[in-house]
Amino acid sequence: MAINKAVPETLCPISRAEDIVGDRWTVLVLRELFMGSHRFDDIQAQTGGTPQMIATRLKNMESAGLVARHRYSERPPRYEYRLTEKGEAFYPVVIALRAWGETWCKSQEEELAVTYIHKPCGEPAGLGPLCAHCAQPLRRGELSSQPGVAYSAERQARREAFKGSRSSASVAQAEDA
Repeated sequence: MAINKAVPETLCPISRAEDIVGDRWTVLVLRELFMGSHRFDDIQAQTGGTPQMIATRLKNMESAGLVARHRYSERPPRYEYRLTEKGEAFYPVVIALRAWGETWCKSQEEELAVTYIHKPCGEPAGLGPLCAHCAQPLRRGELSSQPGVAYSAERQARREAFKGSRSSASVAQAEDA
């Protein structure tokens, strides 16, 4: 993934954007940041990426100005990752990917992974980019999310599996010592 090239190879804005956010893991990290996961372990657990993959994406995203690191622990040093204005501006792309995935990548019997409520009108927002009820543009700060039952269970299972794998790794490291 190339970032901050001195001389762009093309004037195409899609190609330039793809250089920064054009891989699965970067988009999944962004999804997690938008969903409120700010710590490395939470991001790794929910994306399923290896520590190296997630670390590389976060460093590249920081270098590109999408995220900023904030220290939350001195000993040991630990950081949270927060979206910058540039990172926040990616939200409409996430909404568009969500709408496309809900429409074309699942069966009609499946519930929405996440239902968004449009706070100004108090009604379900639909898939966007306009509110299904009041037809106003959907903005991140005006949406509240309600994860579906199955999606909530899936995310909880990933958290538990990740914690279990971390505990197993700690036991294995202790046994190796």
